Amino acid sequence: MKIKFTKMHGAGNDFIVIDAVSQAIDLAPAQWQALADRRFGIGADQILVVEQSATPGVDFRYRIYNADGGEVEQCGNGARAFVKFVTDRGLTTKRAIRVETMSGIIEPVLETDGRITVNMGAPILALADVPFDTSGLTAEMQGEEVLWPLDFGGRTAWIAAVSMGNPHAVQVVDDADAAPVAVDGPLIEHHVRFPRRVNAGFMQVVTRQRVRLRVFERGAGETLACGTGACAAVVSGIRRGLLDPVVAVETRGGELSIAWAGGSAPVYLTGPAVTVFEGEISVA
Repeated sequence: MKIKFTKMHGAGNDFIVIDAVSQAIDLAPAQWQALADRRFGIGADQILVVEQSATPGVDFRYRIYNADGGEVEQCGNGARAFVKFVTDRGLTTKRAIRVETMSGIIEPVLETDGRITVNMGAPILALADVPFDTSGLTAEMQGEEVLWPLDFGGRTAWIAAVSMGNPHAVQVVDDADAAPVAVDGPLIEHHVRFPRRVNAGFMQVVTRQRVRLRVFERGAGETLACGTGACAAVVSGIRRGLLDPVVAVETRGGELSIAWAGGSAPVYLTGPAVTVFEGEISVA
């Protein structure tokens, strides 16, 4: 089977985007994994599949597969690539679209400067919905944020558990560059207290309006940027009393802007999306 695809990235978080509106796509997890392989496939952090939505008032359905072949709930950087893809291919003429994901409806907007803003919805803070198992743990408070001790590798990290439609464990570090992301990331991702695994965020607060962030993504490893990770980190930083409502997030792949008014308000993610190349590949 031959599949047409577009390679894209959002601040270095790279994607294979596939139009399943005009071609039939039905692949097994091992085939998604093969496409994402950087040596034997196209290579990507995630694969994004564009489908028609059967829900009234919703423009598209958006499915996301991690590099390990597993389907996941949400991807903020991917949502921006999604908007550029459907706009550039003429699948919509709208600047604001409604998109169905596994975790709910998102509403991205193509801005006049070419950047894309995504209404990511309100953060999910109820621990059962993250989900995060706190049995036997004693929390500490920092501002409005609840911090939990997470033991792994013979040490303890104090994390905040936040979901942006997918689970995140956010910790504050002194220096993002020096953070042991490659070592601690897999241990946090697979920690028994996160039954669906988790994305591990390492946030350095630079000022009240700026942070530096690295994220070890569930099923993908460390990526150059993570949109939902940036949202979760800023939400936690605001709740801790460390950040203002609008924050620039420096990632290794570029800069994102996150805005959150607090409480049940939605989180807004703004950043670029870039098309790299198009192609066709045979899938066994």
